[in-house]
Amino acid sequence: MSAFGSRSSDGPRLASNVRTTSTVDNLPTSRELGVAVPAPSSKEATERKPWAHFVAGAAGGMTSTFLTSPLDVVKTRLQSDFYKQQLAAKKIHTGGLIRQGARHFHETFQILANVHKVEGWQALFKGLGPNLSGVVPARAINFATYGNGKRIIANTFNNGVETTWVHLSAATIAGIVTGTATNPIWLIKTRLQLDKQHAGHGGGGRQYKNSFDCATQVVRQEGFRGLYRGLSASYLGVTESTLQWVLYEKMKAYLARRKELLVASGRRETVWDGFVDWSGKVGAAGSAKLFAAIVTYPHEVVRTRLRQRPMANGQVKYTGLAQCFKTIWKEEGLVSMYGGLSPHLLRVVPSAAIMFGMYETILRLFGEKA
Repeated sequence: MSAFGSRSSDGPRLASNVRTTSTVDNLPTSRELGVAVPAPSSKEATERKPWAHFVAGAAGGMTSTFLTSPLDVVKTRLQSDFYKQQLAAKKIHTGGLIRQGARHFHETFQILANVHKVEGWQALFKGLGPNLSGVVPARAINFATYGNGKRIIANTFNNGVETTWVHLSAATIAGIVTGTATNPIWLIKTRLQLDKQHAGHGGGGRQYKNSFDCATQVVRQEGFRGLYRGLSASYLGVTESTLQWVLYEKMKAYLARRKELLVASGRRETVWDGFVDWSGKVGAAGSAKLFAAIVTYPHEVVRTRLRQRPMANGQVKYTGLAQCFKTIWKEEGLVSMYGGLSPHLLRVVPSAAIMFGMYETILRLFGEKA
């Protein structure tokens, strides 16, 4: 009788356990696999690898930067007022939006050809050294701060649940930390890319010999604060990275729900399903960057102008964020706020897809969640 009673009392308990573990909605979802998984044990929690986000972000940033370096050089030159003055002498400032957009693409390939012809193919990778020196730590810091930050914020303030405001907060903090830490490197990269070579391969017209020489001259002529010119525009640019992260997380959540429904249906995953999952994540990274870049692009132009070296008389043309916006608007019009947009989009969209794809791949190799 006691045996029977034991079985009868265990029966409801077992049934209850089965119902609890089979309720998908009550379990956290893996964003990598898109399926319901048990809550991590304390052992799993202690085995987290915060450094994995740092390594994955650095690797993704390094790869994408090297592959898209020529377009970054063109973008920087199109954003500067020196090249704006050159191009202004050769074109008419009339035409509709479509014609102006076509002109942007024409300028992109025109500068690519001229740089190769006048300065050599090496010039297409000018500034790559400081660029890599900036991108590797910048992406490492950004991805590490965001990846670990959203987990800490969610666990501390939202019962472990990642929502939009959690992603928003983590992305904002990551952008501010990254911009502050790496601004001197970006300033040196910008100065080197705008350093014109008048004598072709001879390099007789160059002001800076290398990155160290550039940093030395900036500190000597403009003071230590000169290394942080454009920082206010970088902080304004936090809106771009924040918008990109939030959109990316939303698209990933949609892909995860699709995968979850597929698993719940019991249907075998097809080649098409695998392609949708892979291309969806790549497309999510690229499209999120595309939208964020177009909406917030003017800050890129302002940041480049603020980082330009002083004029020949030693005076600084752009003294602050608001003054820079007003000067560009007054002298060059609204169109100049989007100078260099074509090479920028041609570079950052595939760059984002490469970078985020490698980031997630390396995290999976380390057994970490993105």
